[in-house]
Amino acid sequence: MRPRLVVVSTGGTIAMRYDPKKKGDVPAVTGQELVEAVPALTGIASLDVVEFSNIPSFHMTPEDMLRLAREVDALRNRADVDGIIVTHGTDTLEESAFFLDRYLPSGKPVCFAGAMRTGGHAAPDGPYNILSAARAASSPALHGQGVLVVMNGEIHAARYVTKTHTSSVATFASPLWGPLGYVEDDTILVRPFCSCPAPLRPQHLPGAVPILKIYTGMDLALLEAVCNMKPAGLVLEGFGRGNFPADIVPWIRQLLAEGVIVVAASRVPAGRTLGLYAAEGGGAHLHNLGVICSNQLNSQKSRILLLLALGLNRDREWIAGCFRENEVPQN
Repeated sequence: MRPRLVVVSTGGTIAMRYDPKKKGDVPAVTGQELVEAVPALTGIASLDVVEFSNIPSFHMTPEDMLRLAREVDALRNRADVDGIIVTHGTDTLEESAFFLDRYLPSGKPVCFAGAMRTGGHAAPDGPYNILSAARAASSPALHGQGVLVVMNGEIHAARYVTKTHTSSVATFASPLWGPLGYVEDDTILVRPFCSCPAPLRPQHLPGAVPILKIYTGMDLALLEAVCNMKPAGLVLEGFGRGNFPADIVPWIRQLLAEGVIVVAASRVPAGRTLGLYAAEGGGAHLHNLGVICSNQLNSQKSRILLLLALGLNRDREWIAGCFRENEVPQN
């Protein structure tokens, strides 16, 4: 018997068409229309469609992600559902996928798919990505592997994937660990997987958790403004392995003294942040002050994890443990 999948459509380029009056792509295609445009899907699974939203993904908020996570959780709990496909815009796809990865318990596959080209393009990639996501969501080999991103014939773990190019169909990559597997025609090729961290399921998200990009010669008024926000947490995107100019250290001390959870991420696409350098502002120095290393998470995923963690617990050591869970795959 064919598996039953549910397609949850949220919008994005995959659901857009060119509007000659507005001279640009706009939301125009429903989830049902997306499914009907891929006839080969009927040979893979029985399909239901949930129209969650139809918005550009740059309009997606953490509150939307929480609602989406709860919707997908309810669908996965249905005995007649074997897997979920979420169609999503690529601008914030990695954040939504990571949010669901850390919110949902591991189990039935949840596969995100998007597109870099609209359906009106001469060579649209959306239909192939939906078809590939359906093959992945139907595969028993992918049960228990967390939320996945299936794009351009590659299967990536939401924990490691990021968007690397503004327009290429090969934009999604996992710089540190590589893909978990590949979709080749009707075959799923996979490598050994890692265990999934425990889910984080807050009822509500905390207050402000901004991201601040650090740069040479930075205007310290920006840090003063962040301090005045009284944020619940802060992600600082620094250099190399999570290093910062010495003149921002007093501001970091002030934030930590006020109970703000501060996470150090890196502007470098691949590699881990580590407490390596003991000079003022270096990773080791900041770690000793109480700053949490993001490990292999980029700044946007660090913010998502910090939002989820702060929604459950304000203890620094417990939150640091949540980040360590994402450090390396555990076979």
